[in-house]
Amino acid sequence: MEENQTNKGISFESLDILIGRWKDGTFSEIIDDWKWIFSYSKKYKGAILFYTLLGIFSTSMGLVSSVASKYMIDIITGYQTDKLWIMIVITVGSAVFSLAFSNIISRISTKLSIYINNDIQADIFDKIIDADWLEINKYSNGDVLNRFNSDVNTVSGNAISWLPSIVIAIYNFVATFIVIWHYDKIMSLLAFASAPVMLLMSKFLITKQREYAKKVKEMSSQLMTFEVETFYNFDTIKSFGISDLYGKKMRTWQSRFKDVSLEYNMFSIKTGIFMSIMGMIVQYAAFGYCLFRLWTHDITYGTMTLFLQQRGNLNSAFNSVISIIPAFLNSSISAHRIRELAQLPKEVHIPESNELDRLAEAGFEVRMRDVDFSYVEGTRVITDSSFHAHPGEIVALVGPSGEGKTTMIRLILGLIRPEKGQAVMIGADGREVPMNAETRHLFAYVPQGNTILSGTIAENMRMVKEDATDEEIIEALKVSCAWDFVEKMPDTIHSKIGERGRGFSEGQAQRIAIARAVLRDAPILLLDEATSALDVTTERRVLRNIISQKPNKTCIVTTHRPSVLNMCQRVYRVMETKVTELSEEEAGKMAIDF
Repeated sequence: MEENQTNKGISFESLDILIGRWKDGTFSEIIDDWKWIFSYSKKYKGAILFYTLLGIFSTSMGLVSSVASKYMIDIITGYQTDKLWIMIVITVGSAVFSLAFSNIISRISTKLSIYINNDIQADIFDKIIDADWLEINKYSNGDVLNRFNSDVNTVSGNAISWLPSIVIAIYNFVATFIVIWHYDKIMSLLAFASAPVMLLMSKFLITKQREYAKKVKEMSSQLMTFEVETFYNFDTIKSFGISDLYGKKMRTWQSRFKDVSLEYNMFSIKTGIFMSIMGMIVQYAAFGYCLFRLWTHDITYGTMTLFLQQRGNLNSAFNSVISIIPAFLNSSISAHRIRELAQLPKEVHIPESNELDRLAEAGFEVRMRDVDFSYVEGTRVITDSSFHAHPGEIVALVGPSGEGKTTMIRLILGLIRPEKGQAVMIGADGREVPMNAETRHLFAYVPQGNTILSGTIAENMRMVKEDATDEEIIEALKVSCAWDFVEKMPDTIHSKIGERGRGFSEGQAQRIAIARAVLRDAPILLLDEATSALDVTTERRVLRNIISQKPNKTCIVTTHRPSVLNMCQRVYRVMETKVTELSEEEAGKMAIDF
């Protein structure tokens, strides 16, 4: 009962919102959102029509069963047994048909919702993956996931059922009202009597309900944030020996969540009692009216039963009609949030880039000329800077943390584009192509941090080359010096790896990540602090192996390690937004200073 009253309040406020949108001229946005939703559901229009017809038929069977029950009661109380079996057959048959069709409708609705959910998610996934790097990074990962899952589920759940629900709910309401009106006009009005009260109470109830619901959601989010951060930093907490402190913090957050939840619960109980009393007044009024009519012999027992049964059905039908409004509005809101992601600018694709593939064996030069770049307008990260790396070279980018080394890597990968200047790839024939999404397959990249995923070593390796043989994987592991420890494991390359490389040291995880990049066998290798956890001897072996395996490979590293600098043909310093090539003397001095 409490849930029904809350839904009514939400429905009436949603109606106010729709009227407000109409007045301020923004209702067209909701229409645009629903046009977008229908663009996914229209290919299932035949199934939606069938779904609607089944719903109408099921509702009709329910009404037939109720009317048949009325006559069956009248037959029994009047001792007119000659028609009893006919009424029993009609009643049972209608009920069975109604039950069967209800389940068929549920099955169809579920299947169609899953189909549309998959259609939307697959489409949005492709658009997110192909979105401009700067634009998609304006959204937090949690927000993107929430839109991708929760909002898509909301849309897919209503995309199929919303229009049929309107037709079925209105048909159910009208048909039920006509049945009651046919037998007693006053009773039909009494059955509808609670609606004005709900309308008057809705604004107060929904305002308070939203306030409490907001508090509960905010506290729930804060508690979840604490839990995620705690488990993510599990090793740090244990290392500092502060497990007891975090246990106390957990209980404090639980206590706050409990207080807010119980406060909301008490409000719900109070409003539920009030609404239940209002509903009981209407119910007893209808019951009293039926008793009076029965006492005066104006109706039969069967008619009284029909009235009371259909009064509840009419109230339920009214709730169904009204609840369509918030469903309509909520789906629009969710669709709008999804469309924001779908309409993000795409990455730059230059189809001509594929013409470079035939030159891959000879290697490529990476060159940047007079580049300026800012993440935020007015805050320059790279200023008037140039850079070049040739096939067969190891070129280093060095400098303090946060000065722009990783930004340089992103420019080279084409994830971001220069505001001024050029970032290009040059083939052996002199052809130049700006860095873009289509040149990225010519790179192998090992980023900072642990990038190992849960699964087997082989599964991690085959991320970059699905058809790689076991022999190719083992060879790549040898190049990265990872085979030294992998061959000693019971299942070798089929050994399991935990989440974030759990079960391996940082150095072992780095060597597997480097092996994955080697297996990709791209002409350009980018190592972003990728050898930081290796000892000097292993680091030098890995780099020598990479260059000796493919002499024409262009290798670009960001590093703080002097051992790497001594192996580089050129060293660039990134500092105070400038990228400057160091002389041999400056590079040597920097290596000593490190």
